[in-house]
Amino acid sequence: MDIRATTATDLETVKAVHRETFGSEEGPIIVALLDELFPDPTAAPLLSLLAEETGNVLGHVLFTNVVVHGTESVTARILAPLAVLPSARKQGVGRQLIEVGLSQLRDTGVELVFVLGDPAFYSRFGFEPAGVRGLQAPHPLPAEYAEAWMVQELCSGVLGRVTGEVESSQVLNRREYWIG
Repeated sequence: MDIRATTATDLETVKAVHRETFGSEEGPIIVALLDELFPDPTAAPLLSLLAEETGNVLGHVLFTNVVVHGTESVTARILAPLAVLPSARKQGVGRQLIEVGLSQLRDTGVELVFVLGDPAFYSRFGFEPAGVRGLQAPHPLPAEYAEAWMVQELCSGVLGRVTGEVESSQVLNRREYWIG
């Protein structure tokens, strides 16, 4: 399996992967999010990766910029969205997309990565609850989702030193993209 950065010509393929992954109910919402995120200047710099095998696209992940308003300046991104085609699940596609993305972000000096997702899944990659670390989500989350707001430090010693409220890009910061 190859993991590569997307290009401008991949946008329709990326959207098709998310449509198929998220289905007729959520798919159009995710595609609309992508249509707005890619050109959003507040989302930059972004990292968009595709997983391919023998020319077939299996999955996609997007990391966009976030700002932590808090104790000190820190470079951070958020992982959203992640899609793996139903036919490619349980084959390590999501794992490889996440691991390559985190590695590339670490190499460029990113210190923290956030995600709002299934704690059982994302904890396998080193993510841990962010709220208990003093890093608040862009919008208040219901108590049952507190553990789903997660963070991973890519630069040792950042967690515990930095606290504050996270602000996503203008597009992703909209309430409708958060649990409510």
